[in-house]
Amino acid sequence: MDYNSDTILILDGIEAIRKRPGMYIGDTGSRGLHQLFFEVLENSIDEVMGGFCSNIEVILRDDSITVKDDGRGIPVDIKKEFGKSALELVFTKLHSGGKFDNNIYKVAGGLHGVGLSCVNALSEWLVVRVKKNNKIYEMRFEAGHPVTPLQIVGETDETGTEISFKPDSLILENIAFDSDYIVKRLRQLAFLNNNVKILFIDEVNNKKFKFYYEHGLKDYIDYLNENKTPIHPPILINNKERIDESNGDVEVYIAIQYTDSYSESIYSFANNIFTSEGGTHVTGFRSGVTKAINDYFKNKQNDPGNNNENSFSGDDVREGITAIINIKLPNPVFEGQTKNKLMNTGIKSIVETATYSGLEKFLEENPNVAEQILTKIEGARKAREAAQRSRDIARKKSSFGSVLPGKLADCSGKGVDKEFRELFIVEGDSAGGSAKQARDKNFQAILPLKGKIINVEKNRIDKILKNDEIQALIAAIGCGIGNDLDLDKLRYGKIIITTDADVDGAHIRTLLLTFFFRYMTPLIQEGRIYSAMPPLYKITHGKKEYYAYTDDMFKQIVEKTGDKDLKVQRYKGLGEMNPEQLWQTTINPESRTLMKINMADAEEADKIFTMLMGEKVEPRREFIQRNADKVNLDI
Repeated sequence: MDYNSDTILILDGIEAIRKRPGMYIGDTGSRGLHQLFFEVLENSIDEVMGGFCSNIEVILRDDSITVKDDGRGIPVDIKKEFGKSALELVFTKLHSGGKFDNNIYKVAGGLHGVGLSCVNALSEWLVVRVKKNNKIYEMRFEAGHPVTPLQIVGETDETGTEISFKPDSLILENIAFDSDYIVKRLRQLAFLNNNVKILFIDEVNNKKFKFYYEHGLKDYIDYLNENKTPIHPPILINNKERIDESNGDVEVYIAIQYTDSYSESIYSFANNIFTSEGGTHVTGFRSGVTKAINDYFKNKQNDPGNNNENSFSGDDVREGITAIINIKLPNPVFEGQTKNKLMNTGIKSIVETATYSGLEKFLEENPNVAEQILTKIEGARKAREAAQRSRDIARKKSSFGSVLPGKLADCSGKGVDKEFRELFIVEGDSAGGSAKQARDKNFQAILPLKGKIINVEKNRIDKILKNDEIQALIAAIGCGIGNDLDLDKLRYGKIIITTDADVDGAHIRTLLLTFFFRYMTPLIQEGRIYSAMPPLYKITHGKKEYYAYTDDMFKQIVEKTGDKDLKVQRYKGLGEMNPEQLWQTTINPESRTLMKINMADAEEADKIFTMLMGEKVEPRREFIQRNADKVNLDI
């Protein structure tokens, strides 16, 4: 076929989005689906930040979702140069909207002008209603194109926008919204905007939620730390600064609280958008905290000079800290349309100065609390130094040969790319023996763990690194931990937690996930961590064999085959399976079931790990009592 001008396709905005949806919403899976909802929601939140909206309502139905607000309403007047209404242009033309004019929106989350047009393009249908000018306007789209003109369907003295849409199943892999995920995001937005009331009506699960937090970030940090023991009341920092005359003000809102935990929990937002990968505002915050703590310590020790020997590191000063950073700024620059990282260079110094001033003032005014914080930080420094000595010893040993753990049965295939290599973490020698016989040696490795690894939620890094099983894990995976983690040195594309389907297995899996979440977070963010799903039952009916991975599946198989002449084997451990069964059910890529561990909700994961593995007993007891009826125990 000739390559000439006839082979060049020119797609309009809507068709371009439908052809390459991943360029605009990240992917076509669950993440992309929820990004569509967030794009609509952000427009309502932008009205809140502008002071024009105080109520948002979200309705989840079986096949669609609706977002209503009482803001100003999308403009409906005609744009003369296009001969179309502004509303139609917003939903059909890329880079159209009011976010480009700082006089209309001083700060905004939906800034690229592609949000609503993306949602429309990737929806089977979308209906928008606008209350404005004492009238109700309505327009319907299908596959991104208008199917009805903008028309008046009623009268009202209210204002606002209502958008309902059904994601297009021909483009998206999944169109079922996760109501729990929506609840968490709406709660988050209510914390960040204490001037809005949010109602969520979940018609799918017949539930209703109302969110309103009068004290904003203070309520937020209390919520985050409900399973931890705080050292002091929240430190609240509010600051406003202008970058230059051509831009508006940058507003900085920060809440800080030290707790008795050993990990840091920092959540950052820019114009209410959760920046999961941080950015310049987080860099500025970390610098401000480190400088404020070190300056206070040096002044306290009458050492105003730069004595770096006694300085605390960033890791030292952030041990046990919970912080929320929410900045509001004009013209934010994000990395990509999904907005995971803030890139504005001028923001670092503004946030650093605000953090330094606010924390310095708090320490000076609260010397007793400052002493408690310093005691904790000094303990963190000693642990870090001890951990560093352990690492140095390990590096010296590595210079004399391989440091791979002896218990690791590594892949033997030469030249196999790490993306195709798999590490199975199994519990005990019995399961390890079966797994070693069952695996494909070319690309699958087996690491058996003896007993349970140390609970990293209750221990500092120096003790964690002395644990034999932790050492074996770190050595086998190869990329290091914490600030030393280097993904280029990762030895396996998939790391698969393979524990028994019983209470002990669940506990070991939770201990491992806590370790990965706290010290190897990028592996979860990169989608490298999986949990194997071994079967609970083997059912033999005549010459046929069935495997059931859940109790519901077991019941379905029994109903299908009838309950006569059935032989049922309940697996309590992987070691009970012969290698062939283990290969077929759990290890073979063609027939196994894996659950990918993701970071869709880091905030909730932090709370859950703290609750399950932390020091406080009461929250754990309450959780067990609430969920006791959902657990099946083998006794």
